[in-house]
Amino acid sequence: MTGAAPGVRVKICGLRTPDEVGAAARAGAAYAGFVFFARSPRNLSLAQARAAALAAPEGLCKVALTVDADDATLDAITATVPVDMLQLHGRESPARVAELRARYGLPVMKAIGVAGPGDLAALLDYSLVADQILIDAKPPAGAPLPGGNGLAFDWRLVAQRRWLRPWMLAGGLTPENVAEAIALTNARQVDVSSGVESAPGRKDPARIEAFLRAATAPRPPAIPKLR
Repeated sequence: MTGAAPGVRVKICGLRTPDEVGAAARAGAAYAGFVFFARSPRNLSLAQARAAALAAPEGLCKVALTVDADDATLDAITATVPVDMLQLHGRESPARVAELRARYGLPVMKAIGVAGPGDLAALLDYSLVADQILIDAKPPAGAPLPGGNGLAFDWRLVAQRRWLRPWMLAGGLTPENVAEAIALTNARQVDVSSGVESAPGRKDPARIEAFLRAATAPRPPAIPKLR
């Protein structure tokens, strides 16, 4: 087991099988993400998601990712799958986030797409109602998926920033670049999906382990600049 270094928590999203959940847990992930979005190659049926979630060991936070889901869909997910958190990855308004947080009694993570400085204001708006914020790359116009596209944004936009709630960095992260992303942004949480896959929707245990190793490796303290 790799294990996570203090201060850095990793979410492996788009897990589809008990074996993939086990690989994420053994590598030291803090969160396991399950996708409920029909157009995604990582989409799960309720039965598949339940089997995968039940394979999660104690302490691994199970996250249900939905995109503009209605109450009936969320009712079915929460009644069938033992999840610990909701991740809203669509165009849900702050009012909708607050409504769902109250309705289900679960912490809510709201994903915000970022492409430029103009997108940062939404991070403050949603931090007033969500328990966590996931900062992802904004998909290009016409993209079929709101996330999981393997695209990165300019990390300098959020470098060394703070918001009212814990935040998580996502978008185009891989075992090869996650250490650089963390060093630049000082993110204490990171999310990966396509970056640890051998094919769309198929997680690679070796890449999961490599990602955790790179994300949680000790880093030397920053050298203060001379004035």
